[in-house]
Amino acid sequence: MGLPQIAIIGRPNVGKSSIFNWLAKKRLAIVDDTAGVTRDRMSYLMCHAGVYFELVDTGGMGIDDVDNLTDQIDDQIQTAIDSAKLILFVVDTEAGIMPLDEEVARRLRYVDTPVICVANKTDSESLDPQADEFYKFGRGKLICTSVLQNRGRNTLLDMITDRLPKSDQEGASEGDSENPKIAIVGRRNVGKSTFINTLAGAERMIVSEVPGTTRDSVDVQFELDGKTFTAIDTPGLRRTKSIKADIDFYGAHRAQRSIRRADVVLVFFDPSQRISKVDKQLCDYIVEHYKPCIFVVNKWDLNAGTMPTEKWVRYLQDTFRTMSYVPIAFITGRTGKNVKALLNHAQMLFKQANSRVATSKLNQIVQSALEYNPPPLDHHHQSKIYYATQVSTQPPTVVMFCKNPKSFSSTYRRYLLRAMRDNLECEEVPIKLYLRRRDRDDRRDEIKTSSKKSADKKTFLDVDRKDT
Repeated sequence: MGLPQIAIIGRPNVGKSSIFNWLAKKRLAIVDDTAGVTRDRMSYLMCHAGVYFELVDTGGMGIDDVDNLTDQIDDQIQTAIDSAKLILFVVDTEAGIMPLDEEVARRLRYVDTPVICVANKTDSESLDPQADEFYKFGRGKLICTSVLQNRGRNTLLDMITDRLPKSDQEGASEGDSENPKIAIVGRRNVGKSTFINTLAGAERMIVSEVPGTTRDSVDVQFELDGKTFTAIDTPGLRRTKSIKADIDFYGAHRAQRSIRRADVVLVFFDPSQRISKVDKQLCDYIVEHYKPCIFVVNKWDLNAGTMPTEKWVRYLQDTFRTMSYVPIAFITGRTGKNVKALLNHAQMLFKQANSRVATSKLNQIVQSALEYNPPPLDHHHQSKIYYATQVSTQPPTVVMFCKNPKSFSSTYRRYLLRAMRDNLECEEVPIKLYLRRRDRDDRRDEIKTSSKKSADKKTFLDVDRKDT
């Protein structure tokens, strides 16, 4: 599975962003006494005691935003809670228990995710008894910290790694033993429910030509060639401006939640309609969450040759240029044509997302990529990558340790991703790439490039041509 995420939750002004920066040892989040400065989620890759995880900062829970963004902030917080393997519930020892603290505690009471209560601003041991009142929230052992006095950082990090599920700490993939969950998403009336009925072999959904019939996400289990799948049918999405009723609002949120918990996403298109802004927003959300997906052009029997298959392929690739790795399928959900091949391909993507590569092989690939196309200069010196390692799956997550991460442009990062995707067993799924500065005491240097081009020059020439 993906890297475990640690969400920092709490009311405004308890020091969440300060703790985020303190644990990361970087000034990443804005720290200000004004409530509501943090709005979007911010994440940072952490490693402690050999365990990798993502630290996620969130906005203050319960704030009335001055720019009327309260709902959007709350959505970001809920997304962080839903995705977290562990939650840091931050409180303020100096201020004591506030009504909003109790509101946060009530909201976390029904969450199955482990929670650590962090009593921040406990600047000395003499304040520890004052922090004991937070035990009433019933979150087990309380940990007292102080960003100002640098108190309790290692203790908190030790507790985080101890509380993470063992499978996450060992880097195992839960998806290896589970049946793949496939989310079916798309605009209204593109045939998603008809497709589900074909999979299940029964009228499990209400199938109608009236757009918006499916208003909740529904899971349907089915078997194909002895393999069990879970299909997640979702409501048809609409433009944000068109969401007027509460039922549409919650339907959109359930669709997004279905994407987050899916292993593979099938994005449905109707060949009789042009790609819309809703489709683009949907694909942006899928890319943001690094989900393997397949573009599915449904109702192909109704196309009746009005547009050749090749033209639709070019149309999709030109529209979604950053998703050039995504496979495209043409099916007829009503009759089941090409549905079996589509599911087999979804199973293949599931395996690709769970694939792992040996560090030695990964470094050989990176070395060849660097030799064929050297990284840009950094203040008249050649930028350098010392070594790379895969730290997680679903999506395949690679960390490259280098001299200066900022010297690698977004274009060069895309080049590295293409090189890895084309030379690993994950050519059709997204890869998550982190560039991190190598620690001073880390002397590993497994990538030693020469001035000559790689002998395997053709491989990387092909990589370049694919996106041109």
